Amino acid sequence: MTIEQRVIIRVPMARKGRAPARITEKAADAWDEKKGPRCVALRSIRAAAIAVRNGVDLILADDHRYRARLEKGCDAAAFYSGFYVEPDEDGSLCSGRDELQARGGTSCAIESFKRLIAVEPDD
Repeated sequence: MTIEQRVIIRVPMARKGRAPARITEKAADAWDEKKGPRCVALRSIRAAAIAVRNGVDLILADDHRYRARLEKGCDAAAFYSGFYVEPDEDGSLCSGRDELQARGGTSCAIESFKRLIAVEPDD
């Protein structure tokens, strides 16, 4: 007899509610994208948000933000109600290896991570 264990981690969205009517450029313009890491520790992810069509913003416990850029053809709006991740042995979510699974069934690979820096508003 073989016993297997499967763990799935659910990541909630920062703002609960219905699907966004449309993703606005204003939301995307609030952040500058810089080069990010290859992997993000799953234990540090606290919530997620959608600000661009092809990415999901991850909000970490230390208030840093990273944008998971999704593979071509994936629409981030599918992840409006949160997503699931199957953790690897290293406990990290990595680009080029892992994928996000929407609660509705959509699955998208992560192409890259971008570090997000808040843009200073113009007065």
